[in-house]
Amino acid sequence: MSAQCINDVYHFLLERYGPQGWWPLISVPGTNPTKSGAIQGYHPGDFSFPRNENQRFEICVGAILTQNTNWLNVEKALINLQEKNNLSCQSLLSLADQVLCELIKPSGYYNQKAKKLRVFAEYYCKQNGATPTRADLLSLWGIGPETADSILLYAYQQPYFVVDAYTRRLFTSLSIIDDNENYESIRQRFESALVKDWRVYQEYHALIVEHAKHYYSKKPWGQGCPVAAAV
Repeated sequence: MSAQCINDVYHFLLERYGPQGWWPLISVPGTNPTKSGAIQGYHPGDFSFPRNENQRFEICVGAILTQNTNWLNVEKALINLQEKNNLSCQSLLSLADQVLCELIKPSGYYNQKAKKLRVFAEYYCKQNGATPTRADLLSLWGIGPETADSILLYAYQQPYFVVDAYTRRLFTSLSIIDDNENYESIRQRFESALVKDWRVYQEYHALIVEHAKHYYSKKPWGQGCPVAAAV
């Protein structure tokens, strides 16, 4: 039953909100007017991104910067990096600590995030374009399961479902997952229920975020949420 519900929720959200066009890229001029807040860099229905190494690295940096903050703050930090031509692993590593911290300050926790970016950038440069393994990413300081799966799914088009706080709130309210269920268990549930297609995983994750911004961003979670009645 839970597998069917997971699929039903996906189709309900897709019909309600339409394609989301994630991961947003500040270097892409397209916009998506359905988004809550930020509208820059979304590309609905176009799964051809990233198209080059700069865009791939931008996604990875964004996945790290978005820890414990919202995308509007991340966007400001990414724009700061781009304006100084520091959105490549080599250029980022060349920055002094104080400069890097100042550029990413809008994303919060900038001292820790600067360290995380350096650790990741060193790893990324050594990869020479090769797709990282999940185990490698999880071995890096500051990279947890959600960040690793975001990098793999959006930057490398690998079928790993991203489980964030919004996913937990929505599907706990639907009694599909338990409140204390661990990340790996939830991820495996979604991946078992859905067709193994990174495009579906990208779209579903983005749809959950869009929906949750309306119904699960403030307590009590889920007030007026139409999903429960629909599925």
